[in-house]
Amino acid sequence: GTGFRQEVIINMAWRGCVMKWAKTEFNRSTNTTSRSSSRLNRCNQQRCGFRREAKRPNTKKGNVTQETTPEAGAPGPPPPPKAPKLTLFKPLMFTVGFTGCSFGAAAILQYETLKSRVQTVKDEEEKLLQGSQDMAYWHDWWNQLSGFQRQLIFLMSTVDDYWSSLTEGQRTVTGIIAVNAVVLCCWRIPSMQRSMIKYFTSNPASKTRCLPMVLSSFSHYSIIHMVANMYVLWTFSSGIVSLLGKEQFLAVYLSAGVISTMVSYMCKTATGRLHPSLGASGAVMAVLAAVCAKVPEAKLGIIFLPMVTFTAGNALKALVAIDTAGLILGWRLFDHAAHLGGALFGV
Repeated sequence: GTGFRQEVIINMAWRGCVMKWAKTEFNRSTNTTSRSSSRLNRCNQQRCGFRREAKRPNTKKGNVTQETTPEAGAPGPPPPPKAPKLTLFKPLMFTVGFTGCSFGAAAILQYETLKSRVQTVKDEEEKLLQGSQDMAYWHDWWNQLSGFQRQLIFLMSTVDDYWSSLTEGQRTVTGIIAVNAVVLCCWRIPSMQRSMIKYFTSNPASKTRCLPMVLSSFSHYSIIHMVANMYVLWTFSSGIVSLLGKEQFLAVYLSAGVISTMVSYMCKTATGRLHPSLGASGAVMAVLAAVCAKVPEAKLGIIFLPMVTFTAGNALKALVAIDTAGLILGWRLFDHAAHLGGALFGV
């Protein structure tokens, strides 16, 4: 009986030790898992907090500047395109050179014309001495012609008589009117529209700016515009050519067209109103202003109102005042800057 009890006590002691050891190991394992779970939770919280922190907008000035500045090596936004600056150096040099060459060539041509006239007078004096012999020759030649040939020669002589009846100024202006009429017809050809806009309209924003300064003075798109300009030019042509001569008149007319266009370029560039212009108004204003300045007491009238008369000086003052008002107020019906440039050059 005693041995059995001792064996039961020993078994219970071992069972208690095993239970105590198992309980101790269980507590250790639970503590380890709780610590690892708490560490994981803390890491997750830190990671989530870091992500939320990155998404929050920073209101500090230093941080904002750091965020907006691109990283090194990263392509930044493209810079805004810069507007090209308009420079009028080439048109100005062209104006000076063209004006100087025009008046230089006019002086040379005027000398050569005077020289040829003297030679013509000498030749006519020699022909008068041989006139009796030539009359018999021309009489026989006329009798040998047919009726159609005689009518054709009669028509040519009529045209020659009309041409001879014109003044030297009117004969000179006839060529200018013919060139303007040809250019007006070219505007009506669809295939030439691009070339006409490029070379026969003046615009400081265009790539071609020098050559149109001359060609635009012979360019009209409207028939009424051309008729009005050519009528004024025809009216004042006799006076201006008698004052300056044919060669100097052409130099003044061409130079006035270039100078008036240059003044128009300057005003358009200064105001930013870059629209094309065309017409001979600037050159015609120079001719009108030159005659009115030389003969301010001359009486002028209006074609449709012949009873209304006024002096040339008052007409010039009124035109300059109207163009000045149009330039200040920004009227776009005419190129008032070109008108003023031509008038100032003519005066």
